[in-house]
Amino acid sequence: MIYLDYQATTPLAPEAREAMLRWLDGPDGTGFGNPHSPHKYGRRAAAAVELAREQIAALFPANGRVIFTSGATEAINLAIRGTGGAGPVAVSEIEHSAVGDTAEAVGPVHRLTVERDGLCDAAQALPEGTRMVAVMQVNNEIGVIQPTAEWHRRAKEADALFLCDVVQAYGKIEVTDADMIAISAHKFHGPKGVGALWMRDGIELAEVQTGGGQEHGLRSGTLSPALIAGLGAAAKVAQERCEQDAEHVERLWRRARELFSQWTLNGSEQARWHGNLNIRCDGLDVARLMSECREVMFSAGSACASGSGRTSHVLKAIGLTDAQAKNSIRLGFGRYTTLEEIERAAAAINDAAKAQGL
Repeated sequence: MIYLDYQATTPLAPEAREAMLRWLDGPDGTGFGNPHSPHKYGRRAAAAVELAREQIAALFPANGRVIFTSGATEAINLAIRGTGGAGPVAVSEIEHSAVGDTAEAVGPVHRLTVERDGLCDAAQALPEGTRMVAVMQVNNEIGVIQPTAEWHRRAKEADALFLCDVVQAYGKIEVTDADMIAISAHKFHGPKGVGALWMRDGIELAEVQTGGGQEHGLRSGTLSPALIAGLGAAAKVAQERCEQDAEHVERLWRRARELFSQWTLNGSEQARWHGNLNIRCDGLDVARLMSECREVMFSAGSACASGSGRTSHVLKAIGLTDAQAKNSIRLGFGRYTTLEEIERAAAAINDAAKAQGL
């Protein structure tokens, strides 16, 4: 099996697994403590949580705090719903549904358009009274890196907050500056079911999830030391290996571009995270291709929308027809992908495409 779906989820880092095991029960059987309890077991678990908070914060801008959540979707909901206000939320039209649907739910929402290369031009006008701008750093479907620094500046000029989904960027490239930032552990070799919202100092949020008042009174519920320790360990490894991982991904990207030279790239090639190869071949039956390449794990689009039957809103936003969008596949690779796996996968995919007469 060859795994090439890193945008959907990433393999768990051994360091993250090791960190988690201690807080499931631990070698002496005492690692199960509730981090909100005042006794010795609880204090140990709380110390693990705070260590992870420091490890995660090291990759964020200075002067902020980390609020643990169940993942980026919850973090984004907390940011959008917790800030409140009557003004519109301006979001790029290629945001993840966690941003787009939440903005629609609280309303009103203003959609920022993107060009054919997938870039959201920061020269666009913002509606009067805009209370928040949300533009993701790296798109999860086509890998395009957005001009988030410019959008942060525009938001400040409009006296609005800037929220950034950095799920696909965290641990891979330098995290953008923003007012609030959402991450999810399983996108950078941590466990599923845990993430965080980073908030700049001075920003106030209303409690969205009521209950016991944990996490600074913003997010009630007992924290999982095991999941959080895994998140922290994954962040620490990502920081230590950032340059090494980037060089490895670049080698994989160059080889993949050679092997898929006859395919058309979706989105910008320059302003892009090179661990994401979203390509298309006119006339391709992607369902048949995936059936004939069962040893290769890749995506026909965003994993979050798989099985919905809907054409990718991202590919439509960059001007692709329904047919072109349905002729597209996404290959995602990273730290644990080998060059040999890229070559084997390309051979299988290209052979299956040729069998369709393409």
